[in-house]
Amino acid sequence: MLHRIALLALAAPRRVLLAALLIMVACGVFGGPVAQHLSAGGFQDPTSESARATEILVENFDKGDMELILALTPQDPAQGADSAQARAVGTEIAARLANSPHVADVTSAWTAPPAAASALVSDDQRTGLIVAGITGGESDAQKHAKELTDELVFDRDGVTVRAGGVAMTYVQINSQSEKDLLQMEMIAIPLSFVVLVWVFGGLLAAALPLAVGALAILGSMAVLRAVTMVTDVSIFALNLSIAMGLALAIDYTLLIISRYRDELGDGVAPRQALVRTMTTAGRTVLFSALTVALSMVAMVLFPMYFLKSFAYAGIAVVTFAAAAAIVVAPAAIVLAGDRLDSLDVRKLGRRLLRRPDPVPKPIEQTFWYRTTKFVMRRAIPIGVVVVTGLLVLGVPFLGANWGFPDDRVLPTTASARTVGDDLRQNFAVDSAGNVEIVLPDADGLTPAALDTYAAELSRVDDVASVSAPTGAFVDGVRAGPPAAPAGFAGGSAFLTVASTAPLFSDASERQLDDLHAVTAPDDREVLLTGLAQINRDSSDAITSRLPLVLTVIAAITFVLLFLLTGSVVLPLKALVLNVLSLTAAFGALVWVFQEGHLGALGTTPTGTLVATMPVLLFCIAFGLSMDYEVFLLSRIREYWLDASARRGDSVTSVDNDESVALGLARTGRVITAAALVMTISFAALITAEVAFMRMFGVGLTLAILVDATLVRMMLVPAFMHVLGRWNWWAPAPLARLHARFGLRETADDVAPPPAEPVAAGWSGDR
Repeated sequence: MLHRIALLALAAPRRVLLAALLIMVACGVFGGPVAQHLSAGGFQDPTSESARATEILVENFDKGDMELILALTPQDPAQGADSAQARAVGTEIAARLANSPHVADVTSAWTAPPAAASALVSDDQRTGLIVAGITGGESDAQKHAKELTDELVFDRDGVTVRAGGVAMTYVQINSQSEKDLLQMEMIAIPLSFVVLVWVFGGLLAAALPLAVGALAILGSMAVLRAVTMVTDVSIFALNLSIAMGLALAIDYTLLIISRYRDELGDGVAPRQALVRTMTTAGRTVLFSALTVALSMVAMVLFPMYFLKSFAYAGIAVVTFAAAAAIVVAPAAIVLAGDRLDSLDVRKLGRRLLRRPDPVPKPIEQTFWYRTTKFVMRRAIPIGVVVVTGLLVLGVPFLGANWGFPDDRVLPTTASARTVGDDLRQNFAVDSAGNVEIVLPDADGLTPAALDTYAAELSRVDDVASVSAPTGAFVDGVRAGPPAAPAGFAGGSAFLTVASTAPLFSDASERQLDDLHAVTAPDDREVLLTGLAQINRDSSDAITSRLPLVLTVIAAITFVLLFLLTGSVVLPLKALVLNVLSLTAAFGALVWVFQEGHLGALGTTPTGTLVATMPVLLFCIAFGLSMDYEVFLLSRIREYWLDASARRGDSVTSVDNDESVALGLARTGRVITAAALVMTISFAALITAEVAFMRMFGVGLTLAILVDATLVRMMLVPAFMHVLGRWNWWAPAPLARLHARFGLRETADDVAPPPAEPVAAGWSGDR
């Protein structure tokens, strides 16, 4: 197949590039508006206890899917929430919310009964709240909230109106993410181009990987747009599409162009060089893309659409990047011909500085060859030092705590963040900490039985009060009349527990355990919901499926690397070293973002990590680590097979070391340049104002840097030196299996291209 693609590029490069351009335009037209169809949600497990409880509350009690909170504060410091202006504005907004078809229930400091109204006024009596339940599910509720806030939230009559709550948090995360995407592109693309000019020299050669990246990004956006027609997709998948599309397209194109130049440097004619490039480097690109894509498939096993969305985006962008690299890049190389290296900025720089042109060195004198030989001579001490250092850097991850993203992931200027801070600091009870207790089957329950249950719940530590259909309870004593006649409906009942325990803390976890432990009336089934329970359910959904996901990734990686290398040792080595490369990144996430060191890099430390982030980081970084592993092992194996063909059974560990050194000498510069460009793409995510995306950017940047330097350039040669010939060992049955089904990485297995024209020019449509 790759041979035929090379011949197609030789025969009709203009037609190939025109077809690619038309596809890119079509993808851009269809996928361009994708951000408008994406959601900021997807962190909840739809099959969990909290999801079932929320569904009953929505269906039987007309509760909203998301809470929208409006905070009203008089601009005159002498006035409070009970002022005439605040009351007039508050009652007007509450009435307009109540009339909206997208609002299930509304309560406010000016319309609720006195007992309930007091909890909606700040401790300093300055701010009053309006709390509205917005319908539409996790995806549509935020859209309805945006429409309502656009219409209602503005200062009037001397009263400042701010919007917050979960619904507004999602709205502002969406808005901020779109701004972050634009900023990321403005940083990553110019810097990547500068690095490519440094690597390639020629401006034309440097522009080709960016063009391939554009096709990959637009193609993945079109796929995401198509997926939104059948299911929810997280807006954060778009960040991955752009960062990863640019990085992988540059990686793959860089590999192909570098191999093509190596072939020309070895004296191979251009046509033969292109065919050999596609049947070696092209095959490596396809194999690498398959490995990365299959690593990301594992995220589909999680129930939250936030993680599923990254699987959709990752698979799409890898597919388009690889396809563009193996189809568009060779056609562009043919069309450019000798002009591929034109506009060499490095030559211009040397002329201006009056420096001589570099003299080509034998491969044995290059930096990468000499460095690899140095590492292998001191393999054990270097290996021990690097492994110990990475494990020490990963120690903080043992103390990781999991949390659900709330308004604190937003910058302090966002209204949802300011309202959230106000609720945590100036109100006796933050409604975000409430726990809703649902009894799905309440038929036949007596008021006395429900009273007893509510009284027992109110005695749990850090419970401020319990609101039940029969009344309000504090410390086991009735403290008020029935809270709401809607506490019974559809054969179900619910109670609201007002909690003073800080969200996502040990106290909150103990409180959930104690609430579950309270015996329900007649031992009826009880379901809990609220942010604390949602966080627990989401964390459980991840941890319970993690062994399966890790097993799938390990199995896929092992099988693919076995097919590539014919060894069972090298796949095991790759698994161990790839996991090791992530330890520093995981430790840094806890040390910086959970514990707050280095100022938490401008975010607000909450003592927790968003539970989906480490999983997401592992799947993506592991796949990208395999990307470089394939690049390196493919070239090492070429030299090992060549040595084996020449020496037969007399091949030794010395030949193994020489193969490793030559493989690293050939790919070291490519891997380093590719890692640098990929680091730029992911480091651009650190500029994001959404805290967990900044965390994601830091984690991926560290993972790529550690993998491309300490692991790929030091641990791999150290381990392969120690193992010697055992690197290539496999049991006899598996060796026979590989001989029949394994992948070949040498160019000798393919038919030669048509004879080179006398003038050594190109044929076809140029």
